[in-house]
Amino acid sequence: MKIVIDAMGSDNAPAVEVEGAIQAIEEFGHELILVGDKDRIENELKKHNFSSDKMSIVHASEVIEMHDPAAISVRRKRDSSIVVGMDLIKKDKADAFVSAGNTGAVVCAATLSLRLLPAIERPGIAIILPALAGTSLLMDVGANISAKPIHLLQYGIMADAYSRYILGKSNPTVGLLNVGEEESKGTDFIKETHTLLSESKLNFIGNVEGRDIYSGKADIVLCDGFVGNVILKVSESVVDTILQLLKREIKSSIIATVGAALARSAFATLKKKMDYSEYGGAPLLGVDGRCIISHGSSSAKAIKNAVKFAGEFVAKDVNKHIVEELESY
Repeated sequence: MKIVIDAMGSDNAPAVEVEGAIQAIEEFGHELILVGDKDRIENELKKHNFSSDKMSIVHASEVIEMHDPAAISVRRKRDSSIVVGMDLIKKDKADAFVSAGNTGAVVCAATLSLRLLPAIERPGIAIILPALAGTSLLMDVGANISAKPIHLLQYGIMADAYSRYILGKSNPTVGLLNVGEEESKGTDFIKETHTLLSESKLNFIGNVEGRDIYSGKADIVLCDGFVGNVILKVSESVVDTILQLLKREIKSSIIATVGAALARSAFATLKKKMDYSEYGGAPLLGVDGRCIISHGSSSAKAIKNAVKFAGEFVAKDVNKHIVEELESY
């Protein structure tokens, strides 16, 4: 299995990509291609005194920055790490693509280069969130901010396949994010989507509210990319705020410090469940290829785990199962 890593994508590129790639090779044994500035990548490898026949470098002279407009940059920066890396997937020189770079550019490059799966109208990004009852899969979190009801139905079908074959949920429940559980609530867009989902073969349980995302009421929660991205960013902020407030309170008294020491294992378990790097990245579902999109602030651990998920995506042939489910409709 051969996986491409956009080595220039993250906020701390290429240091974290190189370190994460080394960890991935040592732990999973996948063959990796690092795409980006060859000199900078090689300098990072020298710091780790690492060489392996399972790692190769493909030079790309340009970088699509986080602030660059996605569509324009993909067309103009043809020698960027994102475009060059995606081209390797298109030409079947690799099996999957991992990037912590500009999300819009990755979505645009994947759509233009790899095209979409049959019958899919828009790709979507699905992200795993911790919940009281296991995990929730939220989709879409930013690929398509102008969604139509048919897009959310297709998101449900794709997320269902991903949940079955990657997360191991045999009959995942699907909820539609709304301002209330009643069918009469919501915009015309939500009501029409509700009708489509109700008539589908999905295990649709109806509308769910924002508080249900983290309760685990539904295995899959569907929404448009605008709403999903707001939820994602707010969630990240809340987690960070809680951790900072907790540290502040622990340091405020000796009793709290002692109590924290006694509860260290519980805190460690909680941190692991809430740690984004444990999941590594989010799959871009709907494109005719395998793409994992990681956070710009990803650590080496996150890159390593993104490679792990990319490998599982390939091994379990998720796209094949998505197409099969779509054909049944």
